Amino acid sequence: MNPSRPFILRPVATTLIMATILVVGMIAYLFLPLSALPEVDYPTIQVQTFYPGASPEVMTTSVTAPLERQFGQMPGLEQMSSGSSAGASVITLRFSLDLSLDIAEQEVQAAINAAGNLLPADLPAPPIYAKVNPADAPILTLAITSKTLPLTEVENYAETRLAQKISQLPGVGLVSISGGERPAVRIRVKLKALAAMGLNIDDLRTTIGALNVNTPKGSFDGPARSYTINANDQISDPKTYADMVVAYRNGAPVRLGEVADIIEGPENSKLGAWENRSPAILLNIQRQPGANVIRVVDSVKALLPQLRAGLPAAVSVEPLTDRTTTIRASVHDVEFELATAALLVVLVTFLFLRNIPATIIPSLSVPLSLIGTFAVMYLRGFSLDNLSLMALTIASGFVIDDAIVMIENISRFIEHGDDPVTAALEGSAQIGFTIISLTVSLIAVLIPLLFM
Repeated sequence: MNPSRPFILRPVATTLIMATILVVGMIAYLFLPLSALPEVDYPTIQVQTFYPGASPEVMTTSVTAPLERQFGQMPGLEQMSSGSSAGASVITLRFSLDLSLDIAEQEVQAAINAAGNLLPADLPAPPIYAKVNPADAPILTLAITSKTLPLTEVENYAETRLAQKISQLPGVGLVSISGGERPAVRIRVKLKALAAMGLNIDDLRTTIGALNVNTPKGSFDGPARSYTINANDQISDPKTYADMVVAYRNGAPVRLGEVADIIEGPENSKLGAWENRSPAILLNIQRQPGANVIRVVDSVKALLPQLRAGLPAAVSVEPLTDRTTTIRASVHDVEFELATAALLVVLVTFLFLRNIPATIIPSLSVPLSLIGTFAVMYLRGFSLDNLSLMALTIASGFVIDDAIVMIENISRFIEHGDDPVTAALEGSAQIGFTIISLTVSLIAVLIPLLFM
């Protein structure tokens, strides 16, 4: 049986099939997502715990160590790394690839719950966890700065006028804000005045926490109607803290302003962002899974003039980092290498065969095979990245090898006096299955890479 016989005897149908493969492959190429690496859902989870005021040693012994003991008992955990700093603990958990990320999240939550009794009782919030994926790194970071407006106001513009509009663009995933200075109130205790009133720091902490809460107040219930009492005890103006009554001495109230200084400032002055040595608000833009990185970044940059027009003149918006710069360069280099390899193959074929018609055949088979592969890549959900392009470069060598062997065998029959059609039938029938087995064996050699 000759697998090439139907295509040799039906040249018109063969030409139409080749044209169809060419058109479908070119269309699929336009829709292939472009990225630096393939889409892989890495089962990695990062757990963060914040304990303001604690030293790195305290964070290690009282927060990081209890959590690590619980996380170490989880099945499927391959690697665990942690870091403790002043007021913060970060633990990174990497699970095996065959473990579902949803199951890993459930195990992490169960471990956090189990470690709850071992953690400090005055933690502001329980440990939080989030999925971490290298492919989810921001593809574009915008820096929003102003020489006259405070950062709190700049952050408000970034959140209300920039983040919302950018997140509506096709292909844009998460848009997060960092580098902002959240307002906070700091209470600097006057130790001598506090001691003179017979108070201590714990008394102030307890009183302030009890007076600055928003709790239910109850309701008035009547025979036909019920009225809910709405009253918010939380302090909205920092200046009001000074009038807060923290104790009574000899029937006279002791106000917080008498024993402490009330200072307005940022929540954490040790964290921030700068752009050209100026304080800035950073807008980190991530893409949706499967979206084309280049198109998403280009659409965001095209929207920037419209976004700038809706901001005050004192606010500046400029790209700070752009991942597509390296992606464009690396993909362009691989594409250039692929085109160069195909051209060199054609030249080498012509030098050895010294026959223009025989050279045209492999010259057509290589680009046709590569372009047709784009359609299969699109159907399989692959992306156009460095690895897939390098694989195409290697595969082009397989195609040209098969083409040269087939052409050389057919040429031998023509030299013996057979007409081209008969020579094509006889030559392809003689080594058709040999070429197929050779190609399959080359593919089989690379199969172990799938399990690495």
